[in-house]
Amino acid sequence: MAAAEKQLVDSALADTKYPERENTTKEDYTTSSHSDDQNYAVKDKALLRKLDLKLLPALTLLYLLSFLDRSNVANARVEGLVDDLHMTGNQYLTGLTLYFIGYVLFEIPCNIVLKLTSPRLWLPTLTLAWGIVATLLGVVQDMDGFFTARFFLGVAESGLFPGVVFYLSMWYRREEQHYRISLFFSAASLAGAFGGVLAWGIAHMNGVGGLRGWRWIFILEGLLTILVSLAAYFFIFNYPATASFLTHDERARVHSRLKASNDATNDEAFSWKNVSLAVKDPKVWLYCAGFHTMSLPLYTLSLFLPTIIKALGYTAAQAQLLTVPPYSVATVLTLIVAVASEKTKIRAPFIMATSSLAVVGYIVLLTNTKPSVAYGGTILAAAGIYPSVAIVLSWPANNVSGQTKRATANALQISIGNLGAVLGTQLYRSHDGPRFFRGHAFALTYLVLNIIVVGVLWLVLRAENGRRDRGERNDRLSGVDEAEWLGDDDPRWRFQT
Repeated sequence: MAAAEKQLVDSALADTKYPERENTTKEDYTTSSHSDDQNYAVKDKALLRKLDLKLLPALTLLYLLSFLDRSNVANARVEGLVDDLHMTGNQYLTGLTLYFIGYVLFEIPCNIVLKLTSPRLWLPTLTLAWGIVATLLGVVQDMDGFFTARFFLGVAESGLFPGVVFYLSMWYRREEQHYRISLFFSAASLAGAFGGVLAWGIAHMNGVGGLRGWRWIFILEGLLTILVSLAAYFFIFNYPATASFLTHDERARVHSRLKASNDATNDEAFSWKNVSLAVKDPKVWLYCAGFHTMSLPLYTLSLFLPTIIKALGYTAAQAQLLTVPPYSVATVLTLIVAVASEKTKIRAPFIMATSSLAVVGYIVLLTNTKPSVAYGGTILAAAGIYPSVAIVLSWPANNVSGQTKRATANALQISIGNLGAVLGTQLYRSHDGPRFFRGHAFALTYLVLNIIVVGVLWLVLRAENGRRDRGERNDRLSGVDEAEWLGDDDPRWRFQT
């Protein structure tokens, strides 16, 4: 939080007294089960509803457009993109890979820029940049143009998701973040459902203005993103202390709630030392492995689902529409699992359960030749993948303390994770259809590895919590001032498992 914002909050707190503020101890700061005073419970519910209505629809819309603009290439492919640009199937896959190379290379720098600037400036600017690139995809004339546009689309989109995860951690308490991040991520599966219907409709514009239908998919969806990005400069807010929709007392209450739960109220300046803390933490690398093992099945499904369905014997138009049910089921299950995980405060068991559901889906795809049964496998795969990814991506936001360390950990997790997507883009080759043994087998293997990695991380976090419960880490407080916070290394911090 900027020093100016901190000054405003401190001024508000000077005039506003809350029992939670007056009695807050460092121990309160480390627990996700902090109990609000009953006098403020109703007000807090109203405050949360206000925050949700002001923040989540706008952020979810941006991510829906982000996922739509990165995955609509799958819809364009079945409408003739590859043939019109005189590419081979393998060259098309290279274009998909270049997107993720740009994404991985610029993800951490983008999150650092967010820390140095502000959400209101940075997030809409990113959206405008990728909207322009997405629109230009509709006018490329050859393979080189396609490659260039896909690379810079990845660069422009790389800062949105990790940036929003960090941003939400500056508004909500630890125990409130998971559901919000899952709700935000549900836009990915919603984009798949929405994108299938939209592509089916836009494809009927084939020949309008002398342009093929797949070009109109890119142009119209890209222009929509540009329009939304311009409006986003007005509906994206910075941090609580300067949010115009909050009253004086509401700002103070947000600050008070955050102070009792996480480090969002700290006036932490950026430093490379805090960046290195994330890089050196083994738990951060386990979070990275957790997403790496999910990103391959996630992106192979989103980028190749229309191709997989069409290869089962359906027409291009039918394949566009048949992508809707898998994504619709995935959206609903993502929200159900998010609520259950939030209520029970359990993370790892839900990830392992939904990843197991996706394993069943890929087993069906690998072992059945009947189109209707194999199609059912795609529904199970989507229903398992999306809820798992939502929890995996919210986990470090809940468990990593220190603003710069958390921002770095979020970006590092997605950067390392998306290396799985880089591999995945090369797996579904045209000559492998209609069974796609190689792609499905890789996705199945990665899902099994995800269950193992999450299980290991679960044991590591539980063991560390146990050591802290027994006081085995209390030596870290020797010589430390009571007001000083040691981030997630502080022995009074407890990890969510």
